[in-house]
Amino acid sequence: MNLLHIENLSIDLKTHSGPLSIIDRLSLRMSDNEILGIVGESGSGKSMLAMAIMGLLSSKMEMKADYFSLDGQDLMKMVPADRQAYISSKASIIFQDPKSSLNPCFTIATQLNETLSAHGLHARSARKQRSMELLDAVGINQTKKVLNLYPHQLSGGMNQRVAIAIALACKPRLLIADEPTTSLDVTIQAQILDLIVNLNKTENVGVVLITHDFALLSENTDKIGVFYSGHMMEHAATKNILTNPLHPYTRSLLNSVPQLGKRHTRGSRLFALKGQIPTIDKPPVGCRLGPRCPSAEKQCVKPPRLISIPNHGKVRCHFAKQENERKETESNVETRSTRKQTILGADS
Repeated sequence: MNLLHIENLSIDLKTHSGPLSIIDRLSLRMSDNEILGIVGESGSGKSMLAMAIMGLLSSKMEMKADYFSLDGQDLMKMVPADRQAYISSKASIIFQDPKSSLNPCFTIATQLNETLSAHGLHARSARKQRSMELLDAVGINQTKKVLNLYPHQLSGGMNQRVAIAIALACKPRLLIADEPTTSLDVTIQAQILDLIVNLNKTENVGVVLITHDFALLSENTDKIGVFYSGHMMEHAATKNILTNPLHPYTRSLLNSVPQLGKRHTRGSRLFALKGQIPTIDKPPVGCRLGPRCPSAEKQCVKPPRLISIPNHGKVRCHFAKQENERKETESNVETRSTRKQTILGADS
């Protein structure tokens, strides 16, 4: 069963001059226990997707979808109050800055107690015991001492662990991590990511990991969804994305990642896609990437559909099938050449 299943999700910002599209016809499926990475430039709609899943969109946003299910229940068929109650029992979110999600005026114990009470645990002794268990689960020592501290008395990494503990209080089926390590130093980043991956394995929690860092996703995800200007451009297994990217935008992102062992001449720069991501009030005609795409052709003035590519995933590009066939042909030629060299070598 799909833990998360979305078909043709659209989110519009309501303005005096009419609706502006934030996310347009997004579709994805996520299996139980999967770690799904969402990657893209700032402003591409990654965090807006997280807010939609959590039911946290503002009143200025209008959401529509053909189908939107979480753990088997169609959210679109629920009245708002029932939908929010259901989501809060099934999903939790971790934000990139723990200072914005923790209240500086209350102790860690008070903030954990509030969450636990909201999910039906009212006995004081039971809440204290559960709070200590949650802090221990996220790798915090001296749990009794930490419970009595305020957020400003803890490091950024410790505060992020507390935020994760609060997110786990409702025993969620889905955990959304919205750039959870951006404000942390490199060493703490690795610890937090290890913690999230371990929760996926030990606590049976599906994870949506949102970031702009492809390198981070390469080692920690099962699948990757590539976002650009409110569109899902490519959605496939992580291995397929890394070894056989079919969308020009995916290839551009991968080319911009520094590669260990690759030598660069003095003064050379990493690849960067020309131009800027379009604003929501002036989207380009046809393919959203068209004005910046190094492979754009006349056909790109027509909006491409998100199509399925056999043995790969889904891609929103007019030329995805041709690109895949070209790569398969090159791979077959290389395989035959290698086989021929092996046979010749054996004969000699």
